[in-house]
Amino acid sequence: MSITFSPIGLVRTPFTDLSGMPIQPSGARDVVGTLVLDPQYEQGLKDLDGFSHLILIYHFHRSSGFQLMVEPFLDTVPRGMFATRAPRRPNPIGLSIVRLLKVSHNEVTVKGIDVLDGTPLLDIKPWIPAFDVQGEVRVGWMEKKQEQALSMKSDGRFVGDDEVE
Repeated sequence: MSITFSPIGLVRTPFTDLSGMPIQPSGARDVVGTLVLDPQYEQGLKDLDGFSHLILIYHFHRSSGFQLMVEPFLDTVPRGMFATRAPRRPNPIGLSIVRLLKVSHNEVTVKGIDVLDGTPLLDIKPWIPAFDVQGEVRVGWMEKKQEQALSMKSDGRFVGDDEVE
């Protein structure tokens, strides 16, 4: 089976280098970016301005290869890749929840963006608490580490090396 996706636009942000970027949207709370959609998708933005937050789905275009065990940014212990948000994955798909500021023609201005400039945008979905927030939640090994994402920056550990382990 083959699956093919085509970007609907690009994510524009101040982050031009993978090193030194925030590792999660919580570490980029004040960072403003723009989703620039291909003009053919402009009509699809109708009614989006009624939502406060969006889910962005994008392609980690600078990521290649993956490892099944990784040392995530917020830990020094090797973890299973699927128990992390490491960008080097079998299908390099990223997800961020951001605050919607403005919709104008084919551009969407957002806040809290932790994405590399020029990242291909695959989809936008409205974040809806009644759909997306679950009751009792567990966050596994991240329980005591999640607050560190506010200040942790990318250090390049997921760049290069196409080995699959």
